Formats: sequence, C-alpha cells, structure tokens
Amino acid sequence: MVKGDLIIVKNSRVHGTGVFATKDIKKDSRIIEYVGEKIDKDESDERYDRALEFSKSNPDMGMVYIFDLNDEYDIDGDVSYNPARWINHSCNPNCEVEIIDDHIWIIALRNIIAGEELSYNYGYETIDDFEDHPCKCGSNNCVGYILSDDLWPELKKKLEKKNSVSG
Repeated sequence: MVKGDLIIVKNSRVHGTGVFATKDIKKDSRIIEYVGEKIDKDESDERYDRALEFSKSNPDMGMVYIFDLNDEYDIDGDVSYNPARWINHSCNPNCEVEIIDDHIWIIALRNIIAGEELSYNYGYETIDDFEDHPCKCGSNNCVGYILSDDLWPELKKKLEKKNSVSG
C-alpha cells in the first residue's frame, strides 16, 4: 500500500488496484504528478506494442503506462515510484490530465470527497483498435471501451453497425 498526502493506493472494485483520496480535494487542485522514465517516441512505440501484446494474454492486468508528453518524448510511468500509474480510467472521471511545463499533472475536475477513487478518461485517440481497450469503469455513461470522449459518437456508430450485422 502506498500513501501520500492526498492519496492512498489500494484494491479497487474498478480494476485491481486504484488510487483513493485520503482527504477532501477541491476542484482544480493538482493531486499528483505522473512521473516515470522520459523516452523518445520510437522507444515509446516499441514499449507500447510489447505491453499491449502482454495485456492481450493477461486481460486483468493493465500494462500500458506510457503518457504522451510532447512532440519528442513520452513518459513511461511503469516505475515503482509512480503511484499515479494506478489511477483507473472512467467514462465519468473526477480528474483530468494537464501537461504543465513538461510535467504531467492529475487535476481534480470537481470536488472529490475523502475515500473516493480517483479516475480520469485515458482518452485513447485511435478508434481503429478500440476492441483492444475494453472499459471496466461501470459508470452510467460507460461506452464499453477506453476512448477519448470526442470519439464516442463514432464508436457508437461502429457498434450499431457491428450489432446490426451480427444480429
């Protein structure tokens, strides 16, 4: 169990491990920085592909902790000193990610109460492989896959088309 000033890492009903508020957090607060190894885009692509292949054969293990930092670099957050890597995805998140001066911050979207699990929309930007990223958030507006919410209308059309063909 990892504990910080505002957060604690422990078991989650959403997906294995999660991050929870230890005290009330005000909207717009910087909660935790997402840290890790700074890697170039080529190395990032290679690590992402390896992690995705591993996660396909181990579906209960979230394994991709790579964050887009800027045009040249990404952050691989799969390091022991990064408790932010355990923040789960949600289609109805209470946090968002902001990059401020080349630092990745998890920011409260609204007031968060002590004991509440932190979440943000991972915002995957490609719909081509959406089926590789099923969502387990369980929120009322869950779309079933981890995608940026601006792709949800396109996803719904794809799913309707798929269901009409198979139904």
